[in-house]
Amino acid sequence: MEIRDLIPSVLSSYGLNHEAYSIEKTGSGHINQTFLLKGENSWILQQINTNVFKQPERIAKNIRLAADYLKATHPDYLFPAPIRTQNDEEMATDAGGLPWRLFPYIPDSITLDALRDVKEAREAANGFGKLTSKLHGINTTGFEPTIPDFHNLSWRFRQLESAMENSPDETRLIAGDQIKKAVYFSYLVKEYEQLISRKSLTERIVHNDTKINNILFSRSESKALCVIDLDTLMQGYFIYDLGDMVRTFVSPVSEEEKDTTKIVFRHEFYDALLEGYLSEMGNKLSPEEIKAIPFSGMMMTYIMAIRFLADFLNGNIYYRIHYPDQNLVRAKNQLKLLEELEKNIKPAN
Repeated sequence: MEIRDLIPSVLSSYGLNHEAYSIEKTGSGHINQTFLLKGENSWILQQINTNVFKQPERIAKNIRLAADYLKATHPDYLFPAPIRTQNDEEMATDAGGLPWRLFPYIPDSITLDALRDVKEAREAANGFGKLTSKLHGINTTGFEPTIPDFHNLSWRFRQLESAMENSPDETRLIAGDQIKKAVYFSYLVKEYEQLISRKSLTERIVHNDTKINNILFSRSESKALCVIDLDTLMQGYFIYDLGDMVRTFVSPVSEEEKDTTKIVFRHEFYDALLEGYLSEMGNKLSPEEIKAIPFSGMMMTYIMAIRFLADFLNGNIYYRIHYPDQNLVRAKNQLKLLEELEKNIKPAN
């Protein structure tokens, strides 16, 4: 059955008639399938990928905990929580047993796949920082990981070591230069482990996936409206959110770029995102966390580099690829960016 054929029965769970809407695929994400329903009242409908999110009920629980807290403490803050079904459930289930969610459509909103200027970098970082700031004080113990060890650098490095050990000799030979670079940067694993063991970082509820297309902008004003794609909203450290913004904001090209000469460090974008994020989170971070700011971008760039490299060595079993060496290209791209970060970001004193 085609996925569109499942939509009418899913919508009926919400008391909606599919014939009242034009339905079109939307979004640039590679995990969940998302549709825009245009009608008198428009909606966003999304099927959750259970190959990635094996316990989608955890997603629903985490979002509901955050939504309830924000409603009580910051009622004017725009937080796009899913609509409950007619049976008061967080998700609807299709004929194949897969979960779906329905969100209100936010008018005059757009997503961006790339930053166009430093103002957008500042706005986006402010928006992501505002979410973490508004959730400051929430009890984190009720949240559950939707992807266990998602940003655990020690665990990700062990995955790379296993991939290097078990991959075919020919594959290791092809990836030889990138393996050497990945091993060189393994000093970041020790830094991460020291931060964790010293308890230098406060556990918070963070977004964990702060790419530019995970925040809604106003179409007319280019202002950040709200954070979206909350599937990885769970316990973590501020370095995960700030670091992923550094990784995805400072280079003028995406992680798919084959020509690594185009990868440069844009100082003005780095300064802008720090300004935007710290305008919300600066007074929430401890002195030890402030010192970890330079590490954050390097850590998150490294974690993506070794994930791409491990997947290439393992035979491309996780990330979707469109040509055989795509994960190796992605790893090479991220390792080049890491070299640029190492040269341009000065450690805090």
